[in-house]
Amino acid sequence: MGRQRRWTSATERAFCIALPLFCVSYGAFAVDATITGVPGAVERNIQAYLQNVDAEQYTEVRLEGEVRRRTQEAMRVFGYYEPDITLERATAERVWLEIDPGPQVKIETLSINVEGDASNDAPFQDALDAFPLKVGDVLRHAPWDRLRSQFTGLAIERGYFDWGFTDRRMEVRPYLQSARLYMDFNSGPRYQFGRSFITGSHIELDRLRRIQPFEAGDPYLAEDLVRYNQRLSETGWFSSVSVRPRLETAQELVIAPPGGGDAWWSEATASQPERPRVSMAALASALSINNPDNTRLPIDVSLEPADRHQFEVGIGYATDVGPRLRFGWQQPWINQYGHSLNHDLYLSAPEQRFTGVYNIPLEDPLRDSYRLQYGVRNLDDNDTELLEASVEVARRWQFDNDWVQSLYLRTSYVDFEQGGEAEQVWLLYPGVQWSRTRTRPQRFPLWGDRQQLSVEYSDTAWGSDAQFARLTGDTEWIRTIGDDNRFLARLSLGAIETDDFDKLPPSLRFFAGGDRSVRGYSFESLSPRNEQGRLRGGQQMLTSTLEYQRRVSGDWWGATFVDTGDAFDNWGPNDLKTGAGAGVRWISPVGPIRFDVAHPFDHEDDWRLHFSIGPEF
Repeated sequence: MGRQRRWTSATERAFCIALPLFCVSYGAFAVDATITGVPGAVERNIQAYLQNVDAEQYTEVRLEGEVRRRTQEAMRVFGYYEPDITLERATAERVWLEIDPGPQVKIETLSINVEGDASNDAPFQDALDAFPLKVGDVLRHAPWDRLRSQFTGLAIERGYFDWGFTDRRMEVRPYLQSARLYMDFNSGPRYQFGRSFITGSHIELDRLRRIQPFEAGDPYLAEDLVRYNQRLSETGWFSSVSVRPRLETAQELVIAPPGGGDAWWSEATASQPERPRVSMAALASALSINNPDNTRLPIDVSLEPADRHQFEVGIGYATDVGPRLRFGWQQPWINQYGHSLNHDLYLSAPEQRFTGVYNIPLEDPLRDSYRLQYGVRNLDDNDTELLEASVEVARRWQFDNDWVQSLYLRTSYVDFEQGGEAEQVWLLYPGVQWSRTRTRPQRFPLWGDRQQLSVEYSDTAWGSDAQFARLTGDTEWIRTIGDDNRFLARLSLGAIETDDFDKLPPSLRFFAGGDRSVRGYSFESLSPRNEQGRLRGGQQMLTSTLEYQRRVSGDWWGATFVDTGDAFDNWGPNDLKTGAGAGVRWISPVGPIRFDVAHPFDHEDDWRLHFSIGPEF
């Protein structure tokens, strides 16, 4: 065993003098230890154990004992059960520990068994396979405790509500430097999902059951309940969603999991009334007589309808358009089938538009739907004037990999003037679009990407005033290294093949420049020009962005960037326009705010400010 050594009398006197003065001046002090003789991980653990020792609460003798006790406890988790601890010096500010750790305890016997239905459940076997200790290894407490917690968590998450440890022992013989570990876990039967009982829904129940990720009789999995809750919330039909297992019969009688259960168990049982509890042994005996196979859990789904009319007002500002106002009117449900209707009014100095979307969910309401979109738009900016009315019918699918496919047929009537050239056209054209957006977190993504590819075709054969094929593609990536280095890359391209370019409205032509394009140039100021030097739009477009952001402090980031691109009539432009600059990002409560100063390379004395609110995508 470790030697017990008294402090020197000089140290005692210094400590007795210094401690009262220290307490008067600074209040209670925590022991600050200087430790020698042990590896770094052990030293850090001892420091952690001593961190909360309040010397003011102890006499000097008790303080010495408490320091020794905690030091020994901190070393045991690494297999050191007989350290020789010398307390060389102590003052009101510091304890000096010289430690001879001694030999480590090694595992002589290791017996871990899983019984019950979990013995054939892959996650339990994976936990056993990943257990790092074996016979002959140095005893470490952390993997042993972690395995115990894994079994407990898996049991609750995967429906083994009658679980228990029939044996769980750690026998340590320090004088032999050996340990014997025993853990026998009996999961009992695995419960299954029972029937789902839905209350409070104003939507047809069959539609809600179609998005349920489990069927009656499937093995219980807590993750499926979370997924069902999330899907119901994503429909927008409900203001409140609660999906819980009904812990009745066997489950209501069983005592809570040893240790009081975890957060999930507490949440799952919060709404259940208090019931008398019996032991598992008594319960098993009763069930074996009355109901030997009562392992199905009914699921209670409690819902509250969302407000039928929801309104939203947004105010913003961007350098490209100046002040802007948005008013939204949403009807997340208008009948028992879950149809929805949204209207949006957008107002700014150069552009005003009104749009509406009528959504008809199909068999899987979250993934499959028909959409009817309509709108009116007025634009007067630079050399562009247009008044456009459009209607679109679309069929939308969302796949398991989060890609969204949309097939649509769009018709529009446009009265426009571009660069002094006026036209009135009616267009009817089908299109297909594939897109995917992934972000985390959403307000200010530290990881994410956005992809979009669209193909559209119009032909005079079915009465459209112009024949064209149009392709657009966008890709944008956000990645973070560490906590403070954020990178953004963006690439956009577009191309039109047509002999009727003069009949294409400005909304189908390509322009570059602005806050989300080539900074350093004004909004949509880059494109081919006509003989009068006025913008006419391009048949092709290519822009790209590289941006590096560095966290300065808290929600404040600095940024540097390079943008390049242009709109043109033939591929391989002789001189892409390039701008570069620096900026500031602030993650405000209403969303990210971006302020940039950009310099266009082809105008040496020109600088442009860019200001916008909202996420990158």
